[in-house]
Amino acid sequence: MVHADMYEIEAIIISTGWSIKNVDHVNHFKEIATGVIDAYQKDLPNLIKRSDQHGFSQDNEKQEIGYWPSADYLKKRTMFGSKLMGMDKIGADNKSEGSNFIIQLADEDDGRPLWVTFWGGGNTLAQSIWQVQENRSKSEVEAFLKKLRVYAITDQDRPQKSDFESSSHAWMRYNFSDDLLFIWDECAWKFQNGTGKSNWSEYEKNIQNHGKLGSQYPKYKYGVEGDTPSFLHVLPNGLNNPDEPTQASWGGYSKWGSGEDNIYSYVNYKGNGYDTCRKYMDHFYPAIFNNFAARMDWAKEGDGNRNPIVAIDGDQSIDILTKKPLQGTTVVLDASASSDPDGDTLNYKWWIQPEAGTYSGTVNIQNSDSNKATLEIPANSAGKNFHVVCEVTDNGTPELTSYRRIIFEPTE
Repeated sequence: MVHADMYEIEAIIISTGWSIKNVDHVNHFKEIATGVIDAYQKDLPNLIKRSDQHGFSQDNEKQEIGYWPSADYLKKRTMFGSKLMGMDKIGADNKSEGSNFIIQLADEDDGRPLWVTFWGGGNTLAQSIWQVQENRSKSEVEAFLKKLRVYAITDQDRPQKSDFESSSHAWMRYNFSDDLLFIWDECAWKFQNGTGKSNWSEYEKNIQNHGKLGSQYPKYKYGVEGDTPSFLHVLPNGLNNPDEPTQASWGGYSKWGSGEDNIYSYVNYKGNGYDTCRKYMDHFYPAIFNNFAARMDWAKEGDGNRNPIVAIDGDQSIDILTKKPLQGTTVVLDASASSDPDGDTLNYKWWIQPEAGTYSGTVNIQNSDSNKATLEIPANSAGKNFHVVCEVTDNGTPELTSYRRIIFEPTE
């Protein structure tokens, strides 16, 4: 909830999963969600100071980055989805407030995608798709699916040790892969789970008992923040386009391929995909944790460190930039107009993410730790692309990092 100003939270839908064994458990999880929102409400007077917000005028409008929604807004959008697990439950008798609301949201006249992140089982979304199939034409179903994006933390729409075919996740990926972007994560959540657990003392010190939200933060049972990569992938920090899972993000990395059940989607459960995901999660973990800790400071104190603003060639947005220089030339990338809202000193790091591009050769970066980097555009790179990331970290407490991604598409 201390990241609530970075998203337009459309709904919090309580569903099933490995930690929820029966309908009573589902009901209990709604009580947990409501308790967290109550704590958020008590911390809001401090949190809104981070963006100098006054009032909640955007609750029922398009919410901009930096806007903190009211607790009343969040409670109204907290609801039950499917209370029973598995594909065999999908059908006319499985409709829920959650499945109906997903359809309503996707039908809104809003050009933005609707991200549905699965922290448990995803059969509430599967039910929504089933309902749309029953009432709409093929082209209308395709349009509905193209509005949606899925990031699933493992596959929890089945008993943990059972076959995948019993899960509605498999049904969605098998039947709708042409129209539904589906990320099936089996790497980032495991890294976060284990790394958070091994660094638990830092969570005790910097997260627990920081504000009312910190008082709600429990001692781990299985791991720490294992579901978090699903929404960190969508975090608007300049690092990635969430629609492109090969662009490394705070939610890891995945690539198009066959999953554990031999159905294609964006996966990372083994081989190069898994290793690449682990590499970037390891790289980003300190920045992810520091960002969380700084926001908990705001919840507690109404004050704290804030992220740098990265400006590339004068552009201060978080948009991904595209440049089309001639191959064989030299290009200077200028981040000297970057700034920090707290006046902190900034440190720079420029690097290539090779997995995101199509150029397989070496790209040399000179002055990669300066606010101005020089790139030598390879002589054989026309018609291909490569990705440069600018990473800017302040010297505040804790140190916070922001990013920009620049895609080079050299020409002849």
